[in-house]
Amino acid sequence: MTRLQAAFTKPHPAFVAFITAGDGDTAANLDALVEAGTDVIELGMPFTDPMADGPAIQSANLRSLGAGTTTADVLQIASEFRARHPDVPLVLMGYANPMIRRGAEWFANAAKNAGVDGVICVDIPPEEDQALGPALREAGIAPIRLATPTTDEARLPSVLEGSSGFVYYVSVAGITGKQQAAQASIESAVAALKSATDLPIAVGFGVRTPEQASAIGAVADGVVVGSALVDVVGEFGNEAPAKLKELASALAQAVHTAR
Repeated sequence: MTRLQAAFTKPHPAFVAFITAGDGDTAANLDALVEAGTDVIELGMPFTDPMADGPAIQSANLRSLGAGTTTADVLQIASEFRARHPDVPLVLMGYANPMIRRGAEWFANAAKNAGVDGVICVDIPPEEDQALGPALREAGIAPIRLATPTTDEARLPSVLEGSSGFVYYVSVAGITGKQQAAQASIESAVAALKSATDLPIAVGFGVRTPEQASAIGAVADGVVVGSALVDVVGEFGNEAPAKLKELASALAQAVHTAR
């Protein structure tokens, strides 16, 4: 069983937390998330044009790039995380340019060597899977796909084909952190996805509070929180780990007890 599979076969929904690599003391922030009970961590790869992200994560990208963070740095952070936390799944999330500029095989092998479990590439559509998917699968890394409110029945099979780890349901047709979908629409979307795949369904975008996380956790296999955590890093800087642990603990507890 892979680390991702193990995370989604616990007797409760999975709490999935996102932070941006190179924003603040990333190692300490990651450790705080683990201590808080996070089941899966998404580590954002900073990029100059994060088109799917709202102001919080855009600002985190700028802070990270301003500090000089490179792809090599992200992989080093991942490798050191894996040494400290051998059992916690780690997913890299980002955009195509940093992932394929040296070649898909280079990136996939480097991610494998760093102990990465999955990759979410926001701007490579499933119809262009050949650009990165085969290299990830060959390296044993899960290509995690995004489904959205505009993914219709005709396109859903291409989204699911070749995907593994879990399906990330983007609950709003917009950018991260700006709005939250109605609970009824999330419930119907999760039900539709579950009828089409055996992969776990994790729901994100716009989830900020334990109350929201609990409501989603009642119907989904996982709940993703990003912007609310990234805001903590931006506000508190070097003091962020303690604040992150506090918020993430409340979110994890809400998700874990949602059913």
